[in-house]
Amino acid sequence: MQNNINYQITESIQTQQRVQDELSEFIEFAAQHIVSALLADKKILSCGNAASVSSAQYFASLMINRYERVRPSLPAISLVNDVQMITSIANTQHYDDVFAKQLRALGQTADVLLIYSVEGSALNLVKLINAAHDMQIPVILLAGENETTLPTLLHEVDVCVSVPSQSAQRIHEAHLLITHCLCDLVDSQLFGNPLI
Repeated sequence: MQNNINYQITESIQTQQRVQDELSEFIEFAAQHIVSALLADKKILSCGNAASVSSAQYFASLMINRYERVRPSLPAISLVNDVQMITSIANTQHYDDVFAKQLRALGQTADVLLIYSVEGSALNLVKLINAAHDMQIPVILLAGENETTLPTLLHEVDVCVSVPSQSAQRIHEAHLLITHCLCDLVDSQLFGNPLI
């Protein structure tokens, strides 16, 4: 059992070290997108499927409530929160439309769309990215090596932060760390850096 524990922890540390070494610039670009949108009185919309639902919800809660400091609420909407909305769209339209339809109703040009994707491409996320592009909403995609379709849909203004792992567990852990990095960068850019 100790070997299993050591393996899990070691693999997690190695993945997060690779995130630091290989993805810091992309995380910075993503944070700059978010900051620019917020400075322009725009909002951030987040979503994901399956276990990534919790990441999308968590990000929105950190924006609206707080990360590490007391500060004004920042506008964010999680497109995964309203179960009645999602099941209504899935029941009367199609499940592939559950996010795109919400984005078309709630999104505005120059908002930012933050997508968490771990398990591989889903058609509802494909349609969502297409809707975002139609509305001139830049996309930040947090993915992993298993995600091969969605990155090919991104435009030059979009950002893909792809965790260098095929393990869903390691990708989820890295997405959590990247979420914390994004929130810290947003807070420091908007409200000053308490670490300096």
